[in-house]
Amino acid sequence: MRSQFFSFRSRSPGFTLVELLIAVAVVGILSAIAYPAYSKYVVKGNRAAAQAYLLNLAQAETEYFADARSYATTTAALNLAPPANVSAKYTIQVDVTAGPPATFTLSAIPIVGGQQDGDGTLTIDNSGARTPADKW
Repeated sequence: MRSQFFSFRSRSPGFTLVELLIAVAVVGILSAIAYPAYSKYVVKGNRAAAQAYLLNLAQAETEYFADARSYATTTAALNLAPPANVSAKYTIQVDVTAGPPATFTLSAIPIVGGQQDGDGTLTIDNSGARTPADKW
């Protein structure tokens, strides 16, 4: 028979401190692995938005040239303001040379200290040449 001094309690529902610490450690390790990969995809997505905008600008420049026989020197002249997600990460620059022959170079320069900083400047010119080649 059991003595009244010894009582065997069943385990109460819940987590022990050790189980909780193990769960927190696992979540921490997974976060440490996932966050850098996620950051890379965000940078690639922002770059793709800037590339699409530069391509639209290049097309608008060629249309403008067909009408005016010169290239536009600003994005406002092309009626193509940069989208908010592009202007928040990049400075758009339009460089025009009167020629002959007339040329243009469009650049998306990452904002210093921003998320895209260190990703490199994207450019496209009137011949369709895109730099840097590994980013396009």
